Formats: sequence, C-alpha cells, structure tokens
Amino acid sequence: MTKQYDHIVIGGGVMGLATTWQLASRGESVLLLERFGAHHTNGASHGSTRNLNNAYSEDHYLDLFTEASALWRELESGSGTQLLGLHGLVTHGDPERITAAHDALQARGADISVMCADEAAAHWTGMKFEGNVLIGREAGIIFASRALDAFSAAAVAAGADIQRGVKVLEIDPLADGAYVTVQHPSGVEGVDGPVQDLFAAHVTVTAGAWSEPLLRGIIDLPTLTVTEEHPAHFAPRSNDLVWPSFNHLLGAELLDEFGADVYGMPSPGEGTKVGFHCVGDEVDPDARTFHSTERLRSQLRTYVSEWFPGLDPDTAAEISCTYTSTASGDFVLDTVGPITVGAGFSGHGFKFAPAIGRVLADAAMGRGQAPSPFLLETHRAW
Repeated sequence: MTKQYDHIVIGGGVMGLATTWQLASRGESVLLLERFGAHHTNGASHGSTRNLNNAYSEDHYLDLFTEASALWRELESGSGTQLLGLHGLVTHGDPERITAAHDALQARGADISVMCADEAAAHWTGMKFEGNVLIGREAGIIFASRALDAFSAAAVAAGADIQRGVKVLEIDPLADGAYVTVQHPSGVEGVDGPVQDLFAAHVTVTAGAWSEPLLRGIIDLPTLTVTEEHPAHFAPRSNDLVWPSFNHLLGAELLDEFGADVYGMPSPGEGTKVGFHCVGDEVDPDARTFHSTERLRSQLRTYVSEWFPGLDPDTAAEISCTYTSTASGDFVLDTVGPITVGAGFSGHGFKFAPAIGRVLADAAMGRGQAPSPFLLETHRAW
C-alpha cells in the first residue's frame, strides 16, 4: 500500500527544513526526504556561519528580512541555543548602492549609521574601507550548523518525519496530488536499495542544485546556473582584533580587477571568512571537484592582502559550496498544480530561511503566494 502524506518536502537543506517546520507546526502531516546525511557538504547549507545581511534596497527583501529576524528569534527561543550573533554589518564601496540601501533602511527605522572610511578603519583596524561605510546594528551572523539542527528538532517535535539517505527518482503530478518514487539506502556501498512509491496531496521541492533535474518537464523554471564557490577562512594576525560582518560592493575599476563583490564574517574558532560572490565555475552537482582554481585562489589572496591588514593572506582554509542562481539573482518561490518550488537562492538566501519556509508553506497549503519578483514569469503581476 502506498504511504500517503499531506505534504512531501524534497531537499533537507535549510529551506526544506524551514518549510517542514512551518508545515508541521500547522498540524500537517509532512515527510521530508533528503538524499544525503545531516550536515553533508554536497550542497549549499553546510558550514558554521552565514552573513546576516540587511543591506538591501528592495522592499521584498527587507520585508523578508524583518519577518525572518522574528522567526529566527522564535526558533532560537525554542531550541535554547544561540542562533544569531548581532555584532553588526559594515557595507562599503559603490556609493550608489550604499546610498540606496541606506535610504531604504532609514525609511524603515532600522538601526543604522554612516562612518567615513578613516573612522571605520580606526574602529575595525583589521580592515580597509572604500568611501562611506553603512553600519547596520541589526545584522551580523547566523550560526548555520546550529540553525539546521534547530529547524530539524523543531520540525520533528511538531510531528514531521525526516528521512535521510533517500534519493528521489521521479515526481509524478496528478490532479489531486503527486506520486514520489524514491530509492532507499541498501546499507551496502555500490548496491541499489529498494524503490518505493509515496503519495502526497502536495509536494514542495527545495533541492538546491538538483531542483531543475527533478522538475524538468513538470515546471518551466527559469535558467538555474549551478556553480561551485570557494570562500575561505583566514587567520587573524592578532586575537585582539574585532570583526564585523561585511560587504564590499565593488565599483567598475575593482570589478575589473576582482570580478565580483566581496562578503564575509567572523567564524568563531575558524577565523574570518572572505569570499567573492558568484564567481565559480559552472558544475554538475554530482561531479564536483570540491577544489578552487589557482586563478580564483590567487585573486582571493590578493584581495585579502590589499583590504584586510589584520588577516594573514597565506592562511586560507578553503570552503566548497554550490550556488544555484537565477539570471536576476532573485529567488523562485511559486506553485504549479500540486507542486511548489523554492529554488535559485543565488548565494544569499540562508538568512531569509525562516520567512521563506513560511512563504512556501503558505503556497503549499493554498493560503497565499510569494511577492511578485519571486514568482514564475507567467504568474507575475506587472
């Protein structure tokens, strides 16, 4: 007999876990299927920290940030574990983008201020700054690994079933739901496990780099480009240095030199993380090298040596993760029939995860839809 659920969520990274938590908390029967084990390094949700970055100018992102901040606190309270570190965020560089973010945040009454580059460098002596510096005090870091555990525990406590090591082979949508064909682990390496058909009234796909292959022929997604990115942790030259989270929004001249904006944050026990945003090579997520190129390593080392006097550029501990990006950098949060998709988080989605989980749960239950920029093109209100 085919096992049936109200909802099946495919993909147990941060977005799938957040969605499962939301659905289970509403009394829905939910099965979360994850191909890999907990805290695996094949996708985009692993690692110790993420930037809690509110330096946006668009209302739809700032609305998500406000909602996510409250839900992070709710999750934090329920878990009894610190999930956020609000040590502040500094954003410098391109004056046009800095001004746009400043004005949008100021209009919302956010706790922000502006320093000149010299003032900021005197305060954060391990860094150099370009132009005016936007300081956001409601930002900082998310303890990402702890967050995954907190979402998982909260979802299970609310009644969700989480199954790991289960590969989804096919989704077959019908008028009243969808069948999901899965392969369970055999326990023997190289030997395929048993295949099973499951059924849910609604299926939500949050499978990161594997979303497009799973939904091919079912939902006409925008182009999703999968790249392998390689930020790195660098050792501080002194333990007395104080580090904020940071964005360096590069102008034309620096973009010519380095190719992309820069982000980063302190990662307690690991150093300070520094990375270029979306510069990696396009990859098959099942055939990655997990290693950067010498060109990108050299560029990152050069950037750190020029802009971070407080970091040793020769101590890079490389990280590997995937980005699944849309051309615009905006997310895809939408529903077609019995299938909801959350995809294309483009390297900046983690901080919004609790709010995105709410949006996807609402969509899966027919209670609402995402803001227009996140909808499939055919569903947008122009």
